[in-house]
Amino acid sequence: MRFLSGKPLQLCELEAIARGDGVGIAPEAAARMETSERVVRQIAACHLPAYGINTGFGKLCEVRIEDGEIERLQLNLVRSHACGLGSPLSEAETRVMMALRANTLALGYSGARPAVAEMLVSLLNRGVHPIIPEKGSVGASGDLAPLAHLALVVIGEGEAIFRGERLPGGEALRRAGLEPLRLGPKEGLALLNGTQALTAVGALALWRAFRVAGLADVAGAMTLQALRGTPVAFDRRIHDTRPHPGQAVSAKRLRALLEGSGVELSRRTRPAPVQDAYSLRCMPQVHGAVRGALEFARSTVEIETGSATDNPLVFAGDGEALSGGNFHGAPLALAFDSAAIAMTTLASIAERRIDRLVNPDLNQGLPAFLASRPGVSSGFMIAHVAAVSLLNESKFLAHPASVDNVPTSGGQEDHVSMGMTAALKFRTIVHNGEMIAAIELLAASEALRFREPLLM
Repeated sequence: MRFLSGKPLQLCELEAIARGDGVGIAPEAAARMETSERVVRQIAACHLPAYGINTGFGKLCEVRIEDGEIERLQLNLVRSHACGLGSPLSEAETRVMMALRANTLALGYSGARPAVAEMLVSLLNRGVHPIIPEKGSVGASGDLAPLAHLALVVIGEGEAIFRGERLPGGEALRRAGLEPLRLGPKEGLALLNGTQALTAVGALALWRAFRVAGLADVAGAMTLQALRGTPVAFDRRIHDTRPHPGQAVSAKRLRALLEGSGVELSRRTRPAPVQDAYSLRCMPQVHGAVRGALEFARSTVEIETGSATDNPLVFAGDGEALSGGNFHGAPLALAFDSAAIAMTTLASIAERRIDRLVNPDLNQGLPAFLASRPGVSSGFMIAHVAAVSLLNESKFLAHPASVDNVPTSGGQEDHVSMGMTAALKFRTIVHNGEMIAAIELLAASEALRFREPLLM
């Protein structure tokens, strides 16, 4: 079991939680949350205006809330903000989202009781997965709508999946042996105000993107071999003169993949080309640049997993609740947009290699479209068309979401990140990249079958 203390979580840890690993709350985190919650109650008792504790929200922040309405304020917040639309997030994304929200509460800056974080952990560990629509967040003031759907189940409302059955939230809790939570001052806001939905979606897509980047080197090496290319462009000396880390990694992998291969053996019997087309020769530079963009996104995500993204933040040592903007998803939106562009570039160079494999004018004597009987069979003709279709969608989606802005909440929230849109389209681009990589692997395998005498 992994104990959440507010410290950053690595991508591999998030992936393990997505697959079913359990989590708990670290004792030191529970102590911080208790102290933070006491400060919130003290602030509420002083009758001074404090955002989200005894005021309205967004444009309504100047509206004072009477003492007797403070708890109802939190309940109404959750209900009114649960306005998500579209398909539900996957079970894996929901699990990571719950773990991330519990981890940020564990930092002790949100003013919520340990019971709130422990409820999220209990939902996760007992397999109660709230139904959370994927659309409805602009990634500023956090992911309000998605997190509100999560909070509904915490209070026994909404809907959840439990043991494969879609149930009312209260019934799912009952079957799991859990009681709905009654929200105290600020606790509804503490559940809603943060970037955990877009972080969960983007982080799991990023995990898959790294795998696709690794497959791209394998597929590219196979394609080079099938096309009787030259590995000279991957010589270490070339890449030492331009020491981008990702480029060095890809070049090293390509050298290792091609060592002792048919490419090397064939050079003994036939002259190697002076130089190959860019889609083959420049694999280290392109694949490496993609790795660099993914590493930037990884760093951003892992910082975010250990960050306080609530508003206001409660500083227990000073007895203050300070309003700020840590909920703004700009760091993640920019990272996911950059990663989306990178993965589209990776898909683009892969599609060019697929074309070289199937195009009889470019494939170095292989059968047209890799068909065993061209004409009678179309071979990989339409597989290439499918790759082009996927690439077209990815290119369209690669336009950055983060450059857009539509003010919300009566102009109070006048700049938003569109981080959830960035994460969702990044997820689609990664999925398209997986399929394009698979097509190249299949086509290269078939091409190598025709070259089999070369490999003997």
